[in-house]
Amino acid sequence: MARNLQELLDEHGNTVEMLRNSQLGAYIYPVVPAEFTNWRREQIAWRETAVLYDQTHHMVNFFVSGPDALKLLSDTGINSFANFPVNTAKQFVPTASNGGVVGDGILFHEDENDYVYVGRAPGANWLQFHAETGGYDVEFRYDDRSPSRPYGQAVHREYYRFQIQGPNAWQIIEKLNGGTLEKVRFFHMGEMTIAGERVRTLRHGMAGAPGLELWGPYEQHGKIRDAILEAGREFGIEPCGSRAYSSNTLESGWIPSPLPAIYSSEAERAYREWLPTNSYEAINAIAGSFVSDDIEDYYLNPWELGYGSFVKFDHDFIGRDALEKIEPETQRKKVTLAWNDEDLAKILTSVIDREGPGYQFFDLPNANYGSSNFDSVVDEDGTVVGLSLFTGVTANEKRGLSLATVDANVPIGAEVRVLWGEQPNSKKSTVQPHEQLAVRAVVSPVPYAVTARTEYHGGWRTSAANVEV
Repeated sequence: MARNLQELLDEHGNTVEMLRNSQLGAYIYPVVPAEFTNWRREQIAWRETAVLYDQTHHMVNFFVSGPDALKLLSDTGINSFANFPVNTAKQFVPTASNGGVVGDGILFHEDENDYVYVGRAPGANWLQFHAETGGYDVEFRYDDRSPSRPYGQAVHREYYRFQIQGPNAWQIIEKLNGGTLEKVRFFHMGEMTIAGERVRTLRHGMAGAPGLELWGPYEQHGKIRDAILEAGREFGIEPCGSRAYSSNTLESGWIPSPLPAIYSSEAERAYREWLPTNSYEAINAIAGSFVSDDIEDYYLNPWELGYGSFVKFDHDFIGRDALEKIEPETQRKKVTLAWNDEDLAKILTSVIDREGPGYQFFDLPNANYGSSNFDSVVDEDGTVVGLSLFTGVTANEKRGLSLATVDANVPIGAEVRVLWGEQPNSKKSTVQPHEQLAVRAVVSPVPYAVTARTEYHGGWRTSAANVEV
């Protein structure tokens, strides 16, 4: 019986088939109720009034401290750490030796030599492995995400984590504060008092308007949440359920779940031997119409995900040699694909098709049915020109959208096809027999929402992609 990921891969022989047939299912956002009102109303709130996101349960907190903490981060991240003072944060992106992205998350510099990585498991696993094996003088602890299906058992985290976002967010924040609160710079941290408790804050803009991320001891979760909702009542705040939460990225432009690029390179063998058979990387489910026998065809480099401006060659880091050989201007680019209404309608109504197998089920508002999603994007000749990576519907734009990476020569405004559904059908638990459909789509800017494009801080979400955060 396999004892680690490497042995599991050796047993199966074909990495792609193993991951395509994973029984994990779609990525779950645990504990937070699916809806408080309905997902349409909750989506509209982040555009028109304000929304309270509860991010407490679906991400890993990886705490690392000590004299070599910054060196660990610098050695594993494409980002520059030449200027990373206390009370700032940045989006942290590690790559494997082949230059493929392992994952990404937000890195908080909370105190001198004290850092917290917040994100999905691959980035945290990567950091823990190197902290354990790299000879660094650090201390660390891994606060795992809440179980996907707790079945009523008690759940505990070290921190609660909320975001107040939307055009009315700052009015709510200042009401909670009891007066004017300085708008610190984007991705800078501060603190305030809510319901008599000290709360740490990060200036953020997830919904296209100034807002704050808030965190503190998990024991205060209910008290702080109640205070925020009470203060926000007059400003139209809506608590956001897990069903709508996952779809906000369609408007803001972040691709949340690249496949960790760790399955093939010899340099990552020790890591694969360290990862257990129940790790994210071992049970991750690849979904979609794109099928290749080579797992490396699923890897994505920083430029393909819109992180090219983060790559700084002012330090040595894992993957640097591979990234230095890449010509950025030739790489695929991140875009939004606006799906054709008639084609999407065919998919949505196929659930009541009583004559044939219909099409792969399109859930609302987030249609992803795996953990890492790869649908082929083809041109009029049927040539694959990109990959559609995250799909759903937004009530604000009233259309189907997907986030994709496409060849550099595919212009904004071009019409392409997204192949929806799997052929041959995989054995995933989220897939029933179906036919594929080539969905017409128009290549569009990212972020798709005009408010996000014009109001976000420059960086990975915007066209002004020269500013690192």
